[in-house]
Amino acid sequence: MSIFDRLLSSVRKPTGRADATPAQPGAPVERRQRKRVNARRGTRVLIIDDSPTVVAVLRKTLRSAGYETREALDAEHGLALLAQDPPELIFLDIILPGMNGFNALRAIRKTPAWQHIPVIMISGNEHATEQFYANRIGADDFMKKPFSRHEIFARIETMLDAELVPRRKGDAAAAAAVAADPA
Repeated sequence: MSIFDRLLSSVRKPTGRADATPAQPGAPVERRQRKRVNARRGTRVLIIDDSPTVVAVLRKTLRSAGYETREALDAEHGLALLAQDPPELIFLDIILPGMNGFNALRAIRKTPAWQHIPVIMISGNEHATEQFYANRIGADDFMKKPFSRHEIFARIETMLDAELVPRRKGDAAAAAAVAADPA
């Protein structure tokens, strides 16, 4: 083995080949080697974003995993779609024409029939203040643009319950309490 080969092998990332060194027990599994957990097929998702490109990317990504999507380019149309057929998950942009995402989120959280729906806020802004306000108003997660396919599914995966349905973190505890004390 030449010096060049030794140097190259010392900086090369491990591969999934049989001759690669096995991972240490208890070591974190690289995300590409870990099996992704998806919501059940047919999970209904509402995408509210004024960018047709972002809507198309989310639609294609989510539908490739078996999700059903509905899209709105502004908050007013999104709330109308929400009233017609409530989804199980919402992706909501902050900067929208007319009503902004914060006001739409307030409307969602004030409506008893929609309070249980998890909302992932989306923004291209780099400032943490938007994330702070989104969480304070009642967002369940926050994604910065641009985002990757991996990030979309990682955000959804953190919200899944035992039946692979997206749930708000507080709803899981409330559902468990009701199941434990049906009286």
